[in-house]
Amino acid sequence: MKKILISVLTLFSLNSNLAFAEEKAAEALLLQMNQASQHLNYELSYILIKKNSIEPLLYRHARADDQQFAHLVYLSGPVREVIRRGDEVSYIEPGVEPFTIESGNVVAPTIPLLNSDVERLSDYYDFVPMGRAREAGAACHVLRVVPKDGQRYSYVLWVDEKSKLPLRADLVDRDGEVLEQYRTISYSVNDQIAQVLSGLRDVKLPDVLSLPKGQVMQSYWTVGWVPNGFEAKELNRYRMNNTERMVESQMYSDGLFSFSVYVSNSDNLSLKGQLVRQGRRTLHSFVKGDREVSVIGDIPPSTAKRIAQSVTFKTSQSATQ
Repeated sequence: MKKILISVLTLFSLNSNLAFAEEKAAEALLLQMNQASQHLNYELSYILIKKNSIEPLLYRHARADDQQFAHLVYLSGPVREVIRRGDEVSYIEPGVEPFTIESGNVVAPTIPLLNSDVERLSDYYDFVPMGRAREAGAACHVLRVVPKDGQRYSYVLWVDEKSKLPLRADLVDRDGEVLEQYRTISYSVNDQIAQVLSGLRDVKLPDVLSLPKGQVMQSYWTVGWVPNGFEAKELNRYRMNNTERMVESQMYSDGLFSFSVYVSNSDNLSLKGQLVRQGRRTLHSFVKGDREVSVIGDIPPSTAKRIAQSVTFKTSQSATQ
């Protein structure tokens, strides 16, 4: 009996060590992908597949003089572009005056995890190797980025074995349903791309906007629960143009997904209990006493509902202050 117990414990230890080694190898691959995506000169032609749409895109990236340059072009419909020069990102869209903001991140449909902090994400996500496959004609390592708490979505990534660039990313919910797919059609790693993007240095772009800092230092409400790793950003207060209602909002992000909480006094237009998910985006809104609470973001409906219900209020204070 003692020999059997020792054998079982030994087998368990071996399996645990193997699982740990595989996760560390997957994390190392993500770090290599992150480095490659920020330092190589490359071009990715890919499509973003959603439930009711397919969007073709072209993303070029280069590094010169220790600065990153990037150019994202939407290939169908009206002309839309995003241009990055170092820490300045410019957005050009029809019907909107072009603008530039100071930011190290491009807010656009780029393949996920290109600029993520992998070491920080490892505190809240498990990296699970899934084997090998082919994408865009290239041999790839496949791995899954899974939340440790089950309160977020997952990603399945296809990483090119040679260049370490991400060639495909599937956003998956907790039931295994694919919500979005980024799929590369063709790609190139070539120093000539740096020459092409060098022209961005001389392009006349809008001056950097001076974004207002958070307008509110302290609020009359608090969020009692968010999943581990989500950090609160600046708190803002503004008046809605169509209803004249005063609204306070705060965004939270874990470096991979984000959501925002909105709080205002309720009125006849308030949504008295609504829970909707469209693709990756969830909206949960309900009335609590004389206040309306809404949570909108890239999180599962059950998570949005739990966050909204954790909001508490201080007495004798309101958004009209």
